[in-house]
Amino acid sequence: MFVGASLDGFIARADGSLDWLHAAPEGEQPDLGYDAFIASVDVIVLGRHTYETVLAFDSWPYSRPVVVLSSRELTPAPAAAEVEHMSRAPAEVLAALADRGFEHAYVDGGITIQRFLRDGLIQRLTITRVPVLIGSGIPLFGETSRDVRLRLVASRSLAGGAVQSEYDVID
Repeated sequence: MFVGASLDGFIARADGSLDWLHAAPEGEQPDLGYDAFIASVDVIVLGRHTYETVLAFDSWPYSRPVVVLSSRELTPAPAAAEVEHMSRAPAEVLAALADRGFEHAYVDGGITIQRFLRDGLIQRLTITRVPVLIGSGIPLFGETSRDVRLRLVASRSLAGGAVQSEYDVID
């Protein structure tokens, strides 16, 4: 996973808005390493809410196949987008993707991240803490049935005051 979060631990406002995420003035956005990260990814796995948020962007941001997890029908994707709908448990999703040759999945979306983490299916977390408090919203992490132990791999200070940390999940 590769995600931005407010300093108080939210990945979006309650309405899904990400307006706070790019608070730096135009031209001063720090390089968060997203381009290098996404270049290493074979497939992107999104929750439906994240997919709906992405559909509202000015342009489709992904050049990789996207799998959207939802038990409901999806809003159609842009013509150039490669989007597939699945309604399966996280382990079944990854098994189906592995059967098709995908090796590195990028999991995104609050509930989706929480489900994959709960099932022990996330190996690395890259979290960029943006220096803003938004007070409420969609939390990065929800309840867990057990402790999830992490090992810090790297941490760096970015322009504009953001701090990016990478963790390996160790159990």
